[in-house]
Amino acid sequence: MSELIYDNLSQVAEQFCEVLKNGVRRKVKNQILVFAYNGTGKTRLSMEFKELGKVSTIRPANVMDGVTTPLEVEDTTRDTLYFNAFTEDLFSWDNDQQRVLKINPDSHFFDGLQELEMENRIRPLLQRYADFDFQIDYSNWTVNFKREIQNESGSHETIDHIKVSRGEENIFVWCFFLAIAQLAIDGQEAYSWVKYLYIDDPISSLDDHNAIAVASHLAQLLKDNTTIKTVISSHHALFFNVMWNELNENNKLQPYFLKHDKENQQYKLRYTNSTPFFHHVALLEQLHDAAINDNLYTYHFTILRSILEKTATFHGFKNFSACIKQGDDDPDGILHARLINILSHGNYSLFEPMEMTEENKGHFRRILNEFMDNYRFNPELFPEPVIQALATEQ
Repeated sequence: MSELIYDNLSQVAEQFCEVLKNGVRRKVKNQILVFAYNGTGKTRLSMEFKELGKVSTIRPANVMDGVTTPLEVEDTTRDTLYFNAFTEDLFSWDNDQQRVLKINPDSHFFDGLQELEMENRIRPLLQRYADFDFQIDYSNWTVNFKREIQNESGSHETIDHIKVSRGEENIFVWCFFLAIAQLAIDGQEAYSWVKYLYIDDPISSLDDHNAIAVASHLAQLLKDNTTIKTVISSHHALFFNVMWNELNENNKLQPYFLKHDKENQQYKLRYTNSTPFFHHVALLEQLHDAAINDNLYTYHFTILRSILEKTATFHGFKNFSACIKQGDDDPDGILHARLINILSHGNYSLFEPMEMTEENKGHFRRILNEFMDNYRFNPELFPEPVIQALATEQ
């Protein structure tokens, strides 16, 4: 599948709907997995997807005695249960008297909350990740967090109305969502409207250990699901790869890499083939193309530095400069390391892109070319060295 190009995120959302409804090349896909860097628009994309599934019933205008009653929205149906930054906004802290987490009672996210005994559904999930407990006040729509501690006498007591950390709050909201998603998958009547799950970056505040745990747990929930189709997006490469390995067994998964071409104001969607996506390879492809096409900007030094740092860490070096080949004009590797240090920092990279000077383009191509020559990558992805290609053009 070649790279697909879209003018806006609504078109990307439409592509996801098409894949989930009709499959790809006649192969039905139940799940879509998307890798995209922060700032690409993952959250906005999840909302565009949600909006595609909303259908409003309009009460027609009525004319009586010369007076026209305006059109009114009579009812709105939806088909997507989503988890993203807006889901977390359905909960807010009230710290005035007793600390409680308030729940937004107007959201369909909480349909049938009390009748479904959500505490008993959330608690087993939460205990996988946290050491605190909670209690839902269904009359006031609040959550009281509590923790059992051992006092000075050695006995145990429960402290109510504790303030949990931001990470603990996020994991509670995540477990709340998982419990509801399970109800939807099980066909519970209150969530019979759910045809799609859209999950965006559920691990933004977690370390790698918990990222793996969350990914594995989510995969177990989705593996045997045949009724509800799912889109999962993340900027976390480890989470992405775990999800791929867990869900790809049944060949119902469609993995993508989404990037935003800010210069052309386009969104590019690429199928990541039959192997897990590794973001450093995609970045190298971007740098390789920019170097060959003489489309180099100062921010490309920032990307190059990131790749060098990850490579140095992988190979056990203390500094990225160890991955820079020492040439005759730079026997200690200091010049190029210093160049990358300087040009990968600076406020200019945050605003309008600045094209490199010709001298810096030469340094960049040499560093990139020698790095790729030293650390061998798939030659099918990089058919010719950038310096050789440049010499051919000239």
